[in-house]
Amino acid sequence: MAAPLPGRCGFFVEKKKRFCKMIVARGKVFCGEHATQEEGGSSRRIACPLDPKHTVSEDQLDKHLKKCNSREKPKPVSLCERSRSELQSLLDKLKTAVSGLRCEVEDSVLSHPVLQEELNNPKNGDSAHKHLRQQSSILGHLEALGLLGRGRCFVEFGAGRGKLSHWIHEALKTPKTQETSENQEDLQILLVERCSTRFKVDGKHQDAGVEFERLQVDIQHLDLSKVPLLRQKKLPLVGVGKHLCGAATDLALRCLMETPGPREQTEPPPKRLRTSEREPDPDPDPDPAGGPGPVLGVAVALCCHHRCEWRHYVGRSFFLQRGLGAKEFSAFCRMSSWATCGLRPANQDAPPQGQEPTNQRGEEEHEPAEEADAVIGFLTAAEREHVGRLCKRLIDGGRLDFLETHGFTSTLTRYASSQLTLENILLTAVPQVPPTS
Repeated sequence: MAAPLPGRCGFFVEKKKRFCKMIVARGKVFCGEHATQEEGGSSRRIACPLDPKHTVSEDQLDKHLKKCNSREKPKPVSLCERSRSELQSLLDKLKTAVSGLRCEVEDSVLSHPVLQEELNNPKNGDSAHKHLRQQSSILGHLEALGLLGRGRCFVEFGAGRGKLSHWIHEALKTPKTQETSENQEDLQILLVERCSTRFKVDGKHQDAGVEFERLQVDIQHLDLSKVPLLRQKKLPLVGVGKHLCGAATDLALRCLMETPGPREQTEPPPKRLRTSEREPDPDPDPDPAGGPGPVLGVAVALCCHHRCEWRHYVGRSFFLQRGLGAKEFSAFCRMSSWATCGLRPANQDAPPQGQEPTNQRGEEEHEPAEEADAVIGFLTAAEREHVGRLCKRLIDGGRLDFLETHGFTSTLTRYASSQLTLENILLTAVPQVPPTS
């Protein structure tokens, strides 16, 4: 690279044999990390005492330490550290909050014929068979709700390897005799995954009329109105996921339901993204009302309620209306693990040695709750399991309320047996009044 990119740092990184790609402030030549190279630098940069991998201006050290990502963050109080009176008070609040809620969940284990051959394949082991049965049931529910069809875009949140999208594509494959038909409806599949994933299956699909796109991004940073694929044809959206751990479910629901509409002409230009490797291209969509199509529905397999976060939770108003806040929410999230921790064989859900637990992917393994949250001796095992399920239903009740406020009818269904998976609840939603598009 003979010269730095426009608007990027002018420091040449000898190790990488290129200029630094960090964005610089207006009128500056170097980024914050390399500001000492600029003549007349006002402050010496020193290694951060919390993490020497990055530096900070010496005169800004105190301010930096308060917000550094490497600082020690306060840990929530574990349940075993609470007194019996506190736990009893939480139980009383829980029972009051769930009063009037429909806590029973109906069994509805469905299937789809497109997976039958693979389900009968003896080469698939127990683990593969377990996930195939779940995927088959999810596709069965999509079909029962009228959501499984072409002429729409499926957005798979926490896609992992993309197996759920793969089977959606297989179910909607067009016979070769019809592939060249002008009346063939388009199909778009957008896979969202924040982690770099090996052995992806979506790259193998090259069918005519089908567009696959993968975005490596955290769901909380995803704005569907900015995705070019969704802006081109504005196909109706169907959100899917298996499993979306904890807060990822809330992030996905908010992403679908609160996608920003068209901007007013008076709005200031958007802030530049630090992660961009190049200057953003002009918006290719001349339509001032640009954005994705309407949301046709949602089908998300839930899990790991103990990993939900108040800051991302979509049902905060639902909790507040019941006199509950962040502290109660945190406690109920931890108590939700009681629904499964007593039934799960030891180390069943622990990731293999050397493998990181997943958060938004949740396709293969899930991070277990802390053992300290078991509170040995408080209530019987059966009572703790019941309380854990009430906590899950209360948390999910806030999600149903959120969807209802956005004009959707939503349902919780037991889509798989507890012998297959302990996290066997499917959240589905369809508009109360179907979109006209």
